Amino acid sequence: MPNNLSAPNGPGRPKDLAKRQAILDAAKTLFLTKGYANTSMDAVAAQAGVSKLTVYSHFNDKETLFSAAVVAKCEEQLPPLFFELPEGVAVETVLLNIARGFHHLINSDESVNLHRLIMTLGSQDPKLSLIFFEAGPERMLHGMERLLSKVDQSGALSIDKPRNAAEHFFCLLKGAANFRLLYGCGEPLTGEAAESHVREVVELFMRAYRPESA
Repeated sequence: MPNNLSAPNGPGRPKDLAKRQAILDAAKTLFLTKGYANTSMDAVAAQAGVSKLTVYSHFNDKETLFSAAVVAKCEEQLPPLFFELPEGVAVETVLLNIARGFHHLINSDESVNLHRLIMTLGSQDPKLSLIFFEAGPERMLHGMERLLSKVDQSGALSIDKPRNAAEHFFCLLKGAANFRLLYGCGEPLTGEAAESHVREVVELFMRAYRPESA
């Protein structure tokens, strides 16, 4: 009789990764359409086409799943490698790439809806707001802070407070247009308007932190 028992897929194997991605995709959809409280692990499993046990094998609880979904959304536009300083690549080019990715991320429908969800739920459950902040904004700020520390060490720019500089960079990119978008009284910048805004922000940032001797 043939042996039909095969070794289970361990973490990191293709089938395992495919299921994890399906779970994350389902979670992002359900959290945004039904809200956090109304999204159950059972519903995520059904949407992803996997068992509830499979969902729990990847994510211990709903908070962990929510955090992972936020991280996954951010990394679609700003993967960790974006915050590196490759040898031979101009700092301005690196900043432009980050700026374009971040600008596209914050103005996407998913991001706008997620921010609105957090604003609604934040006063009811501060812990949920903290999970979102640490998984999304804080991770990006930390990555940018590390990058700007390397930029300062390289001498390309003079940045004595990289954390503050990182916050300035992202806040400039958000600008008034993103506030109007969040409030539902404006449209996102696209095409040439978006590129012009991104380039203006990077130019301002480079000028503000350019070494005095340069």
